[in-house]
Amino acid sequence: MDYRKEYERWCACASADADVAAELKTMDDAKVEDAFYRDLSFGTGGLRGVIGAGTNRMNIYTVAKASQGLADYLNKHFDKPSVSIGYDSRIKSDVFAKAAAGVFAANGVQVNIWPVLMPVPTVSFATRYLDTSAGVMVTASHNPSKYNGYKVYGADGCQITTEAAAEILAEIEKLDIFADVKSISFEEGLAQGKVKYIPDEVYTAFVEEVKKQSVLFGETVNKDVAIVYSPLNGTGLKPVTRTLKEMGYANITVVKEQEQPDGHFPTCPYPNPEIKEAMALGMEYAKKCHADLLLATDPDCDRVGIAVRNKDGKYVLLSGNETGILLLDYVCSQRVKHGKMPTDPVMVKTIVTTDMGQQIADHYGVRTINVLTGFKFIGEQIGLLEKQGKAASYIFGFEESYGYLSGSYVRDKDGVNGAYLICEMFSYYATQGISLLDKLNELYKTYGYRLNTLHSYEFDGSAGFAKMQGIMKTFHEEVGPGKQVDSFAGKKIEKTLDYSQGLDGLPKSDVLKYLLEGNCSVVVRPSGTEPKLKTYISVSAESREKAEEMEKEVVKGLEKFLH
Repeated sequence: MDYRKEYERWCACASADADVAAELKTMDDAKVEDAFYRDLSFGTGGLRGVIGAGTNRMNIYTVAKASQGLADYLNKHFDKPSVSIGYDSRIKSDVFAKAAAGVFAANGVQVNIWPVLMPVPTVSFATRYLDTSAGVMVTASHNPSKYNGYKVYGADGCQITTEAAAEILAEIEKLDIFADVKSISFEEGLAQGKVKYIPDEVYTAFVEEVKKQSVLFGETVNKDVAIVYSPLNGTGLKPVTRTLKEMGYANITVVKEQEQPDGHFPTCPYPNPEIKEAMALGMEYAKKCHADLLLATDPDCDRVGIAVRNKDGKYVLLSGNETGILLLDYVCSQRVKHGKMPTDPVMVKTIVTTDMGQQIADHYGVRTINVLTGFKFIGEQIGLLEKQGKAASYIFGFEESYGYLSGSYVRDKDGVNGAYLICEMFSYYATQGISLLDKLNELYKTYGYRLNTLHSYEFDGSAGFAKMQGIMKTFHEEVGPGKQVDSFAGKKIEKTLDYSQGLDGLPKSDVLKYLLEGNCSVVVRPSGTEPKLKTYISVSAESREKAEEMEKEVVKGLEKFLH
């Protein structure tokens, strides 16, 4: 693509959005190149990018083009195609959702749209509940405020497969962004009945399904625990507080500054509960309120972060891996105790998630399925179980990036389900005088201490993208048994799992997992949604101190390749 010519064409044609038109007038050549050197990539995660003018940006034109491609795909595969649409609190999320709705309506695809902003899992749920052909969620999850995105779900409520994404992309690539997109206004769609609001009964049905995830099975616990909750200016406020209150958790303090939806995220520039800074205000509230438990959900409410008090009265953040193994052990132990474990029980986790999950599952006789990074692959496994008539076999799925799901009612991680289950688990142990930190230490005593860390390295723009590809090539060629680098921190690499070849029946993906001696591992992968290279390190040791020392050495070894 001649990016200068495309830029000039946009200057002439892109007049429908005043923000885009104004930005086009102020761009210098470097900005023009970055905004137009490629089309925003469309894959299994849909679209994600910086909001702004250009083919490599999120705007009403790139959203409309993707929606036209998706509409063409749906019209080929369904006699009466339909779609469920949701959007979060991000800048222009509602604008993009309505732009998409206008394109679907003009192409004969019946639109069902949430009337207010809603969490990601409610789109997966609505797609299944209303039996629509697809679902679309306008969100960039936990990214900074300059980002937005467009997630696509199949008729099963799971994010689209690699095959479907490739087919939809082929439809998108046939289109001219200005000449080939059919659209009517959102209001026109509503007036003609081509766009309908999703009724409140669907939201209530979603909340009821979340409430059914309790594994107390009639046991009584003290629900008067003091909870501080932050929706991080996103979509979690209403569904999370409603679910908790309906299940008896009334002692909830919401972080005022982060209570209402605000796509600028003024008090948490990176609204990701994985990051300490995003949890800082909630921690202050927890101290002031002497809270027992701090919960925070990300803007689209599919991730949950937590903090609990230690014996010194200080609040300690738990990682996604730590919360995940606690929940897994809680769900398994409760099911075994009450005779509610299904035949052939299954737990699903991603390959970058702690392998301790598999040890716990083995202990309870639960089968582990390992999948590629991304909760869509966990959702896909639930779908496969359902096709075999074994949906009830699925008892839990989790990923290290704070995503959890304990039921098969949706096919994506669910922060509402996660928040509720965490509160129940906390109350269950608190009633017995056990803290979550006590329980975690007990698990480490049983299975050995394990430290899991994630390090991200940013590579912006076209030059960064090329550099990232070069780094991955070097890892493929130079690291592994019998290669130039055959150990990290003195730990021999015993085996390389190269997922770019399509291992264990999984789709091909540019991911390398190095299995080191002593039950340690390193995973290297480019992010599918951000200009980042991510490394996941898992270290087993007798103590935390030894694990931290070893982890630092592994990081040093890895970083030689990243500069």
